[in-house]
Amino acid sequence: MNDVNIDQKSSIKKLREEIALLQRHCRELGIPVLMVFEGLSTSGKGTLINQVIQPMDPRGFKVSCIAKPSRDEKMRPFLWRFWRRMPSANRMAIFDRSWYRVLLDGHVSGDLDPDALGKAYADVRAFECQIKDGGVVILKFHLDITREEQRKRLERLRSNPVTAWRAPDEVLARHFRFEEYKHAIGQMLEETDRPEAPWMVIDCNNIDDATHNTLDHIARRLRQKVADIEAGEVLNPVPNPDELPSFPNAPRLEDADLSKSLEKEEYNQLLEERQERIRELHHEIYQRRIPVVLVYEGWDAAGKGGNIRRLTQRLDPRGYEVIPVAAPNDIEKAHHYLWRFWTEFPKAGHITIFDRSWYGRVLVERVEGFCSEADWKRAYKEINEMEENFHHFGSIVLKFWVQIDMGEQLERFRSRETNPHKQWKLNEEDWRNREKWSPYQEAVDEMFLRTHTEYAPWTVIEGNCKLHARIQALETVIEAITKRLES
Repeated sequence: MNDVNIDQKSSIKKLREEIALLQRHCRELGIPVLMVFEGLSTSGKGTLINQVIQPMDPRGFKVSCIAKPSRDEKMRPFLWRFWRRMPSANRMAIFDRSWYRVLLDGHVSGDLDPDALGKAYADVRAFECQIKDGGVVILKFHLDITREEQRKRLERLRSNPVTAWRAPDEVLARHFRFEEYKHAIGQMLEETDRPEAPWMVIDCNNIDDATHNTLDHIARRLRQKVADIEAGEVLNPVPNPDELPSFPNAPRLEDADLSKSLEKEEYNQLLEERQERIRELHHEIYQRRIPVVLVYEGWDAAGKGGNIRRLTQRLDPRGYEVIPVAAPNDIEKAHHYLWRFWTEFPKAGHITIFDRSWYGRVLVERVEGFCSEADWKRAYKEINEMEENFHHFGSIVLKFWVQIDMGEQLERFRSRETNPHKQWKLNEEDWRNREKWSPYQEAVDEMFLRTHTEYAPWTVIEGNCKLHARIQALETVIEAITKRLES
């Protein structure tokens, strides 16, 4: 036995040295790492996490202890608070409990019915696949102990005044429902043990064995990832055409009727009526705690800004936010491309309007070559999954493309050139983008085809007449919110 212990301690020491080296390699290669430690109370999560981080540079990782969601977190999709904690390139994020604790507690308590639980697991699978495809190494550990071992550990904690606080009544309540939690854990492993994010079940009845097995798994996974990157292996091939989502009823730019227009007098009357109605609906969605996400895309000078101003003109400014989206900064580039949009998701009952959005991945980044073909083709499915996650939370998601023709755009560009108050809106990039009208138009039509879902549909705003465009957008929002409130 002593020889076994000596050999195990020697092996643990070597593994720690290797993990310290692998952490440096991951930092140099820009590899983000996510470690998730799940398990019932007293299974040893804190002890094991401490064993894991001992050899590592503390400047390169962050440990997050996930407690019950705060009031603010409850007002957003349950994955929102975890997206915010995702590691940037060259960093490690270590979670003591995670999104799985929310699902396990909801399963056992009955707060999540089978349909809701199934949707939640689908959201989790999509989330983990997305961050894996974004380059994150996902290490998931479930720490397993017997009911008898848990009972002994709880008794030891409660018998010591210094540690009794670690075994409150709610922990004891979970212990008495041990078998129910074991059943829920079995379903969790079945639902979410996938190649992109496999589970490692660690027997934690003996902490030394658990430490060795955990360190060994971490070393093997990181070693393989470093080797793959250094060998230049293509980790995310271009999806096959039959793997891409497709919605045949999607709109097409060529079907837009750009001759539609409104006279000023009629526009003013309609604007006043529609703005009053949207103001009333804003109060209702706040009371019903329904979040609204509006996305504006469109050609340069199409009138997105003016459209948004008329939409928000009479709204309570405390209940909405407009997010202008530009090229990502260095911090945003170091995360998954969807990270910066997840962090801006509105609280329940609020409205967030994105002036340009995550669709930049399949438009600007595609046309300008800022990402690979594999990246933008994979993005269609990722975007649909994110918007479906919003939908599962009860959100209204509407997406507008403001359409104008080339002649109208040219007139507006020239008007901006001669107007001192609008010259700042025009730059060389606008003229350059105009030269790529055809490839952008192709990208827009495919964007519609791949992402025009029932839960997040596209509306083409016919914008040659700005007055008509503003009323059309207002009426579309009013119709969608009214339909939700009546359902």
